[in-house]
Amino acid sequence: MKIGLMNDPRASVYDEIISFGQAHYDFVDLTLEGPNALNPDLERVLALLDQYNMSVVGHTDPCLPYAYPIKPVREACLEELERCAKIFSAVGATIMNIHPCYYCPPAMKKDLVRLNIEALKPIVAMATSYELTLVLENFMAPFDSVHTYAQLLQEVPGLKIHLDFGHANLGRDDGVSFCKDLGNYISHVHFSDNRATEDDHIPLGVGNIDWEKAITALKSIGYDDTITLEVFCDNKSVLFQHLETSRRLVLNLWNK
Repeated sequence: MKIGLMNDPRASVYDEIISFGQAHYDFVDLTLEGPNALNPDLERVLALLDQYNMSVVGHTDPCLPYAYPIKPVREACLEELERCAKIFSAVGATIMNIHPCYYCPPAMKKDLVRLNIEALKPIVAMATSYELTLVLENFMAPFDSVHTYAQLLQEVPGLKIHLDFGHANLGRDDGVSFCKDLGNYISHVHFSDNRATEDDHIPLGVGNIDWEKAITALKSIGYDDTITLEVFCDNKSVLFQHLETSRRLVLNLWNK
């Protein structure tokens, strides 16, 4: 099992990688977002990853309307996602995240899952061409249930799950349910806590997620891959204190 962190796109990508490396995290959850992380210098990123012996998971912009039912919009999003895939592949990633697309005309809300299925098929094929596994992150309804994900996985061959336990604490089915019913498809994980009302991204143990049950569920399916601590705080010195507390909690429960 590897524990990593996501760069803050408001900050320098390079400073973020250095701070993660100095804190001895295993990987960077590299998010390619504005204002400062859209197009990093690949040679510089690779040099820093090598210096700190870290790997990469790819994370894409959550706001891309890739399933919008207008062809030029979809094509533009696919082009942007391919740009991201090239970057992720170049820095050694094997996982590329994507978020559900919630954008569609109001009269087509009932077709949202179908629109996502249609749009995800060529995105999976594109990602595969760069030797990347596309993982879809769970979030708000209708992409908060085992039932919806079972349909997606059946109809989009090659798609896997990015299981965000914080998001699952807000939705219809929790992370334990996803592990129980779809565990074989889980290829990347996010950990953050909340109190089941907002996506707070607070330190583990501060909210109401039962982390012992969460980690037991992951271990029960043989999961031994990447876990991103997605804890937010604007004060960097306080942030790393929160992160260290969260990391110790994970390691203590994992090693029980």
